[in-house]
Amino acid sequence: MNSNATEITHRLVPSAAGRVHLVEQGTGPLVLLVHGFPESWYSWRHQLPVLAAAGYRAVAIDVRGYGRSSRPAATEAYRMLDLVEDNVAVVRALGEESAVVVGHDWGANIAADSALVRPDVFRAVGLLSVPYTPRGGPRPTDIFAGMGGDEEFYVSYFQEPGRAEAEIEPDVRGWLAGFYAALSAGTMPAPGAPDPHFVGKGGTLRDRFPKGGLPGWLSERDLDVYAGEFERTGLTGALNRYRTMDRDWEDLAGFDGAPISLPSLFVGGGLDASTTWLADAIEAYPVTLPGLVSSHLLDGCGHWIQQERPDDVNRILVDWLAAL
Repeated sequence: MNSNATEITHRLVPSAAGRVHLVEQGTGPLVLLVHGFPESWYSWRHQLPVLAAAGYRAVAIDVRGYGRSSRPAATEAYRMLDLVEDNVAVVRALGEESAVVVGHDWGANIAADSALVRPDVFRAVGLLSVPYTPRGGPRPTDIFAGMGGDEEFYVSYFQEPGRAEAEIEPDVRGWLAGFYAALSAGTMPAPGAPDPHFVGKGGTLRDRFPKGGLPGWLSERDLDVYAGEFERTGLTGALNRYRTMDRDWEDLAGFDGAPISLPSLFVGGGLDASTTWLADAIEAYPVTLPGLVSSHLLDGCGHWIQQERPDDVNRILVDWLAAL
């Protein structure tokens, strides 16, 4: 086992927005881990020691707007190209020339665009839960506005500054518990129940969260960690990622339809709406991810894949990294 595998270090490194908070463990080739919404570096707590023990320098960041990383006030400061440059800044601040980047949820999009825009820095890309879909088609907010009929898709619900915050921030802990449960195997609503990805007329997302205990992967202590961060920071920085999607669409016009040719990995949950709704994107991987090394769908797994099924994800990640 790597002698440094048990040592976890918190660091702040400079970025264009001010700072990025990261947690690192181990020595060896750099593997950068990027979380999604509404999470933090802590989402990779099961991966850090395993990757370190396997001989890698595992680094999990707080994405801009989260945790101890900078939270710029301007909505446009959360555009994808800025987040890509934050990842580059981390690699450079750690004294490295290149890294493998792995992301979950929004982090998968950030990882994919990091590989697409800066292949000089990122030599391979791993995507968890959210498949790669090349830039293209109509403006994103127009697509989401057309979903759901009389109901409102959650991405559209998140667009207006302050609206989702007014639902979440009076009871961050309770909202997070419900949101995590709604997308987890074992606690998600049964087929045919009202979909928690949509908001009924005059309602809130919370109306459709399951009533009951926490999902099996989430302890009370884990929930305390997540809730404590968002109670301190608020949700605006995290939600601003959704509010810059049209700006990203404009910024990345030069990459319309572009494949990612770097060595890649995809792991999804069989019960995750991200993989069922985007099944066509997965089928398109021979064209969109021509460097795909392996692709996995974990039966009976929901959205929070590296926390719901850490042993499976760790094995897949280590095998993929070794094959690189």
